[in-house]
Amino acid sequence: MRLVIARCSVDYAGRLTAHLPLATRLLIAKADGSVLVHSDGGSYKPLNWMSPPAKLTVSVPEEDQREAGVVETWTVQHAKTDDRLVVSIHEVLHDSEHELGVDPGLVKDGVEAHLQKLLAEHIATLGEGYTLVRREYMTAIGPVDILARDDAGRAVAVEIKRRGEIDGVEQLTRYLELMNRDPLLAPVTGVFAAQEIKPQARTLATDRGIRCVVLDYDALRGIDDVDSRLF
Repeated sequence: MRLVIARCSVDYAGRLTAHLPLATRLLIAKADGSVLVHSDGGSYKPLNWMSPPAKLTVSVPEEDQREAGVVETWTVQHAKTDDRLVVSIHEVLHDSEHELGVDPGLVKDGVEAHLQKLLAEHIATLGEGYTLVRREYMTAIGPVDILARDDAGRAVAVEIKRRGEIDGVEQLTRYLELMNRDPLLAPVTGVFAAQEIKPQARTLATDRGIRCVVLDYDALRGIDDVDSRLF
């Protein structure tokens, strides 16, 4: 991972256009090809970014750019679309690279772990004819919570969250991109399952062809003991 603090301007072109004027920002270039642009505010969310698969090219600026004070240009081109992120760097204040190694992945809290177990045991919650392949299906970037097959026998990757937010949709998107490269699995569709799904996350999931399912934790727990209910 490369971390650069620089005075820069940023332009995004593709399905949308956006411009960030000259300011001091943190640039993060990850080994997976993604590039993120952060300010000192906004919590974890970047000001702009390019998701993988993408390629970063660092080049010498054109003469007119040099006259404007640009010393280096980053061009991040998405591999599957025309989307492009261009970072015009005027001054580098810090530049370092770090090898992070393989991340063990997020350790789920008790509720998420139990949701995964319950949904795996009652996979038909996702639809009639669904069958479980396995829990924690490993990919090159971490485990998918559940791998299932639908009533037509097609592979379905399921990501489970207690609270469904945009980060979870992005995580499932990365899994799907990798899994759909495997001829033994493809085509793989996605299901984003959570107790609560934020509107922005639902919109993003729908745009990417991912189905959203709201899970009722209490109902799932009760499935095991229907006969003992008084009502």
